[in-house]
Parts: sequence; C-alpha cells; structure tokens
Amino acid sequence: MDQHQLHDHQPGHGGGVNAMAANATLHCLTGCAIGEILGLMIGTALGLATGATIALAVGLAFLFGYALSTLPLLRAGASFTAALSLVFAADTISIATMELVDNLVMALIPGAMDSGLVNPIFWIGMMIALAVAFVAAFPVNRYLIGRGKGHALTHQYSAQHTH
Repeated sequence: MDQHQLHDHQPGHGGGVNAMAANATLHCLTGCAIGEILGLMIGTALGLATGATIALAVGLAFLFGYALSTLPLLRAGASFTAALSLVFAADTISIATMELVDNLVMALIPGAMDSGLVNPIFWIGMMIALAVAFVAAFPVNRYLIGRGKGHALTHQYSAQHTH
C-alpha cells in the first residue's frame, strides 16, 4: 500500500473510514455466516435443542470471525499471541453486535428457527437476518475505526509490518 492509499484509509478521512467500515463489516459477516450456518447444520443434524444449537452457532461464528481476521495478521508476521490479541480487540464488539442482531431477527421471523435446513423459510430468514446484522454492525465498525479502534488496529499493524 503506498502512502496515498494508506492516507486514504486513516481514520478521519470520510470515504476511507466508510470503505474500511464496510470491509470490516463484510469480513465480520463472512465469519459469522460460516459459523452460524455450520452451527445450525451441526445442531440440527445432532438433534440439539434450539438453545444449544444457537449457542453452538454463536460460538462457531466467533471462532470463524476471529480466524478470518487472525490469518492475515499471521501472514504479515505477527506472532499468534499478538495476532489473537489484536483480533480480540478489533472484532469482538462487531461480532457480538452481528450475532445479537442476527439471532434476534431469526427468532422474530415466524418458523425460521424451527423450520429445518431444507425449508426455504430457514434460508430466507437467514439471508434477512444476516442483512439486518450487516446494517446494524456497519455503524459500530465505522465508529470504532473513526476512533482508531476495531479494524483500524489490524490495518495499522499490517501497514507497519509490510513496509
């Protein structure tokens, strides 16, 4: 990343902050979606109760969200401990927001949680829930990045260690 690109991504530069927030939220959405869907598939296949299935899905959403953020830091030369510390600081609020909203929306859609994986209402509900979660997490990420927190921490680390 050259100096101009780096400057555009610094907090306080309107378009850069919005772009970083959208990227961070999409990144979070990817990890959350993988974990949510995998957790719901496993919970359903094992016949777990709804609460246990949701707990599994949320746990896997955090795991995949953290993993997707940790790998680029490891590639940039961070130690596993340093990468994990940065990721916990950068992603926890975003993932928690996304998971709270995603599960709340799924619970509010009649039949979505009990419909099973082969029913279109489950998948339509999941798409709606994840879209609403994205909308809810974007301002959280934008706020954090604008103050040098959240994904700004991981971008600062990567920028410092790739030059």
